[in-house]
Amino acid sequence: MTHPVLELSLSDFTHGDAAERQAFSRGFLRGLREHGFVILKDHGVSTDLLARAYSLARAVFALPDATKRRYAAGMRGYTPFGVEHAKDSRRPDLKEFWQIGHEPEGDDFPPNVWPAEPDDFRATFLELFGRLNDTGMVLLRALAPQLDLPERYFDPLVARGTSILRVLHYPPLAPDMDPLAARSAAHEDINLMTIMVAAAGAGLELLDRDGLWLPVETAPSNLIVDSGDMLARMTNGLIPATTHRVVNPAGPNISRYSMPFFMHPTLETSLKVLPSCAGAGEGPPEITAGAFLAERLRAIGMA
Repeated sequence: MTHPVLELSLSDFTHGDAAERQAFSRGFLRGLREHGFVILKDHGVSTDLLARAYSLARAVFALPDATKRRYAAGMRGYTPFGVEHAKDSRRPDLKEFWQIGHEPEGDDFPPNVWPAEPDDFRATFLELFGRLNDTGMVLLRALAPQLDLPERYFDPLVARGTSILRVLHYPPLAPDMDPLAARSAAHEDINLMTIMVAAAGAGLELLDRDGLWLPVETAPSNLIVDSGDMLARMTNGLIPATTHRVVNPAGPNISRYSMPFFMHPTLETSLKVLPSCAGAGEGPPEITAGAFLAERLRAIGMA
């Protein structure tokens, strides 16, 4: 079966001529509008880095539960199994995760929380965070002209935004689990856009514009990009936030790992509707990214 999600080569934008760059930009907007997800190849994040990150993810989540809980510290560090839930669900998701953000400069950000083991965890995930942050900035530069904005319009908003790299582990399902619980219940992402390292394990599905759930799978070397609620607000729904979920395994009951990078602007950024997207409707009320984030974190049990 032909996969419905559009596949694009980022090198067409970063190394292409004017026509190739414009074709990428148009394709990227079309992919986000029509499906909400885009598969990205030739993105420059090395397969060696991705492999090292997954190896370290397996190692850190294999630590004893009591050890991991020593690193639980809110939005940075470890979040135990069963804490977070989808906005419209009261059942906790069947996952645990580790969150990493920009390293603090002054008082800009809370400190990252690093485990004493495994070795190279900090260096590897800071490198991955930086590469995914750079990729996200390039994608926003590709998108901006399609919204009648200067190419680097988003640069100052996201270069040191509150972006988060989330390293996720979905353990094997327990025999006594709630039969209605899911690895990740249906939801939309809060942020501008999400860049996902292709997961180690199946289960990601998107809800397409016709109301059908479709699997999202690609080669381990590719990235998967989707648009979030903040971008939907700024574009007045021109680019919707796509509903997606991670379903429980139908085959072998084994762990699943994934690494979404949630690209956020600074807390002070206004999410007001862009002039080119105002249209005839009133649009959502203006709110800052910080206020919107706080509101949504409360709704999912993370604040």
